Amino acid sequence: MDIKKLFELRGSLQSKDKIVLTVVGAIILIGLWFFFAEFLSKSVITQDESIDISKLTQSERLYYESDSLLIADYDKLEKLAIEDLSAYGLKKNKVYPLLPSPIKVIKAFPDLNKNDDVIGNTFYSIKLNFLGYILAILISIPIGFLLGLIPLFRGLFSQIINSYRFIPLTAVTGIFIMWLGLGSTMKVAFLAFGIIVYLIPVVIQRIDEVQSVYLNTVFTLGATSWQTIRTVYIPYVFSKIIDDIRVLTAISWTYITIVEMLNKGGGIGELIWTAKRQSRIDKAFAILIIIVVIGILQDRLFVMIDRILFPFKHVNKGNKH
Repeated sequence: MDIKKLFELRGSLQSKDKIVLTVVGAIILIGLWFFFAEFLSKSVITQDESIDISKLTQSERLYYESDSLLIADYDKLEKLAIEDLSAYGLKKNKVYPLLPSPIKVIKAFPDLNKNDDVIGNTFYSIKLNFLGYILAILISIPIGFLLGLIPLFRGLFSQIINSYRFIPLTAVTGIFIMWLGLGSTMKVAFLAFGIIVYLIPVVIQRIDEVQSVYLNTVFTLGATSWQTIRTVYIPYVFSKIIDDIRVLTAISWTYITIVEMLNKGGGIGELIWTAKRQSRIDKAFAILIIIVVIGILQDRLFVMIDRILFPFKHVNKGNKH
């Protein structure tokens, strides 16, 4: 690995170097995570439920049942000069009120699998995401082409649709609930709406980016309007729009978790809400890791599809090194 190239402005890296640096970066971030989790942790004293209360003396039982000691700071015991915790039916625990330890997060996965059906809920969210995207794409692309190619429709509706991007989506959840209830149909429709308001303007922008040289060429060859759309606009726009859809998949997980928190219909969002009510921050972080992993896999899937459908986009990239 050439150290100088690591600091070169807009420099490029070999694939092997990227992998090494990614691993090193992950180790650094996990190390920082572990450090801050331990730094922000707190030692508390709780009741040891394995203790047989009937075997405690009266004074020991008073300590065991004391509200002042239950979930108390460890420093408080030092003031009370209590050394043997087990004699009083107490035990020392470490809690992570702000940032869970990576180890605690890893241990939360079996609990999620056993008690929260994390696999089933994850696939439910993926299904909603997929259906919402399909619906959004089927609506956005035709409307985007209509507005982008026909001046009449662009003049009538383009600015209005652009303004929809400023609507706070969390504020319209109530409207979708009134229209469609709390079921899966509402969630898919809400997710599709959240994508449509961004995707239609992007389709219009991609149409505007078509270079005049291509249009002049097909015009010289005597192509009709439909032939121009089929041979120039559709290939160009689709080759670009797949990258835009790929970016929007990350945003869609925000929307899906919002609507899944509204009722007990299942999904990742409901699991996050349940973890919040249980004060299980380790579970919440574990669920976030699941979403990140799904996002990475989705991203790789889009790259693979892009390479298959539009190989010409990756020719120069492949020959770069």
